[in-house]
Amino acid sequence: MIKKFLLLGLIVTQLTTSCSSDNTESTEVTSENLNDQIANLIKQPYSKLTPAEQKVKLEAEANTMLVEMNTSKTSGAIEAIQNLENLLEVRSVDIFDGKFNNEIENILNVSGVYGIYTWNNTNKIWVKTASSTELKFVFPAKASSTTNNASLSSKAIESNIKVKITDTYGNWVYDPTIEDYIQTPSVYDEIFLPTSVDATLTIDNAQAATFVTNAKYTGTKETPDESNFKMVLNDGYAYGISSKKGDVNSVESTFTYKEKNLVKFTLGSTAKIDALIDDNEALVSYRGKANGLVELMDNFVIVADIDIAGLGNDQTALEKTLVEPDYNTSTYYSKINDYNKAYSEAEVLANNKNMKLILVSKKDGTKIADVISRSVKGYSDIYHYEWNAADKYWSWNDNNTGMLYQEYDQVSYLKFNDNTEVEMSAYFSTGFDDLEKKFEVFLKSFER
Repeated sequence: MIKKFLLLGLIVTQLTTSCSSDNTESTEVTSENLNDQIANLIKQPYSKLTPAEQKVKLEAEANTMLVEMNTSKTSGAIEAIQNLENLLEVRSVDIFDGKFNNEIENILNVSGVYGIYTWNNTNKIWVKTASSTELKFVFPAKASSTTNNASLSSKAIESNIKVKITDTYGNWVYDPTIEDYIQTPSVYDEIFLPTSVDATLTIDNAQAATFVTNAKYTGTKETPDESNFKMVLNDGYAYGISSKKGDVNSVESTFTYKEKNLVKFTLGSTAKIDALIDDNEALVSYRGKANGLVELMDNFVIVADIDIAGLGNDQTALEKTLVEPDYNTSTYYSKINDYNKAYSEAEVLANNKNMKLILVSKKDGTKIADVISRSVKGYSDIYHYEWNAADKYWSWNDNNTGMLYQEYDQVSYLKFNDNTEVEMSAYFSTGFDDLEKKFEVFLKSFER
């Protein structure tokens, strides 16, 4: 949240300006009259306010969403799911009886596989018990706990769509018999995609969340004609995403708290978006100009004009022109950071070129800011690898100084009418970026 002293600074500036010609009267800025000033701004339409005042009103109106989004991060169910994901990274399991390292996405999108996996905290491994009816994971609900008090159980109905998943990639290995390197073939798992998956998360023997996935297919095509996923948490939060193919594909995603909308993404035809806009007289000026809409609580919308084909073409061109450094070379770690930076900046450029997004007041239709992408530094670490020049491979050495590994993230910013830029999460929580990224990933997979 933007610090309140910034708001105080704005009010002080206004008071100083208004009182500069009158030295006979002084005004003390207190918490009470600061709140009165903010309350007065909230009553005014955005069209009547300066860009600086619009920011104050925006923060005040967005505060409810920021609080609710941040509160969702303390959900016991979400914490349990995150811990399960972490444990699957600590020690992977193979629900396909091969070598495939499975994640939560695999558990909620697979049929015809069974087994009960229990976390052994002492040995840091998953212990499998045979089952012919369910796929289940038993594990601690919290990262700090060693007691297996949570479980995720899923059941699925399979379709007739059979797909091949890479289990283990082929690799070059040295064959001492022929004294040369040979390539081992890739290993594949074959599974039937599910038409539905129902999963339940329990904590301390009480239901904490439910997950439902449904899909409809045509013929043998792997990409579904219709697909939807819904997660309902017992503490009031719910997340859903759905898609439907047509002349223009449509995708919708919602995140709610106690059935009240926090964030809703809709992408489809202009006619589909117009139908949503028609419900609000303040937004009729945007009819025919958008194929996407993001609804933020009851106060704001992001009107989106997205060139999906252009975005896809730019992504394809990027993959061809920007080549990732070869890991099996001595220059990999000297080049990978530059590659990560260039790739992120190119993605941001493509996003800003093909996605025109504006934040609009839902109450009076006033444009508050453009929504743009920026590339910022993300995860980083020091890797203590060194290059073995003789055998041409990287090995770990704790005694060397190490090399910085740097990743970059694409982050949403608000560009206001006075050309100042503020990270969107300052108003709407980092949860907004997380949901937006999930929406983009789902959209790209559905467009295959």
